[in-house]
Amino acid sequence: MITMDKDLIKEMAKNEKRIDNRKFDEFRKITIEPGYISSAEGSAHVCLGDTEVVAGVKMDLGEPYPDIPEQGTMMVAVEFVPLASPEFESGPPRENSIEVSRVVDRAIRESKMIDFEKLCIIPGEKVWTIFIDIDVINNDGNLIDACGIAAVSALMNAKMPDLDEEGKPIYERKGSRPLPLNEVAVSTTFVKISDKIIADPNMQEEEALEARLTVGTTEKDGKVMLASMQKGGSCGFTLEEIETIIGMAEEHGKEIRKTVQMS
Repeated sequence: MITMDKDLIKEMAKNEKRIDNRKFDEFRKITIEPGYISSAEGSAHVCLGDTEVVAGVKMDLGEPYPDIPEQGTMMVAVEFVPLASPEFESGPPRENSIEVSRVVDRAIRESKMIDFEKLCIIPGEKVWTIFIDIDVINNDGNLIDACGIAAVSALMNAKMPDLDEEGKPIYERKGSRPLPLNEVAVSTTFVKISDKIIADPNMQEEEALEARLTVGTTEKDGKVMLASMQKGGSCGFTLEEIETIIGMAEEHGKEIRKTVQMS
C-alpha cells in the first residue's frame, strides 16, 4: 500500500483528486461470499476494496429484556484482529471496535430489518437471541460499511436452528427456516477532507478526515428511508453538506442493496 502524509491527502482533495484515482462519490468494488463459515447459522465474507471482513451469525435461546418481553434480542461484536493492521492490538475491545459494533447494530435495529416479535417463543420467558460476530481480516478503511454489509449478508444467509422435542436447539444440522427479515439495511459512510465530501474513505483518507458521517438507509415499496446516522471526527458539517450526503447515501444504498440481494 502506498503511504502518504495526511497533509498531502488534504492537498490532493483540494485539487479534486484521490490517492486511488476514484471520483469523490465513488465506492470501491464490493464482493460478497455468503455461507463462508459452515459451523455458523449464517455467515458472509466481504471485501470492500482491500478491506476484508468475515461475519458469522449464531443463535441461542434466552430470556427477553424486561421492557420488551415479546421480542427476541440481538448482539453485535466486532473484533479487530491484530494481523489486520499494525494499529490493532490484542486484548479487550477498544473504542474503535465498540463504535463500529454500535453503528452496525443501530442500522439493523432502527431499520426494523429483523422482525424481533417473531423470535419470541414464550413471552417473558424464552426468546431467540441473535449473535453477530464480525472479524476484521484486513483494514484499508471504512470498516463501518464493510462490517455492516457483512452483518446483513450473514443475516440473509442464516437459518434458524430447529428445536427438538424438549424445545432445545439442534445445532448438529442446519435449520430449515430463514430468519424473519424485512427490508435490507445498508450503511454508507462519507468524510469531509479540505471541505470536500468523499465517499467510502480508505485508511489513509480516514487519517486525514475532518469529519465523518455514516447514514443507514432501508427501502420499502421503492422508497428509500433513513434509519440511522452516526457522526465522527473533530469538525462538523453544514446543513447543505448533510443534505448532499443524505442524497448520496440514498443512491449508493440502492446499489449496495442490489449487490447484497444478488449474492
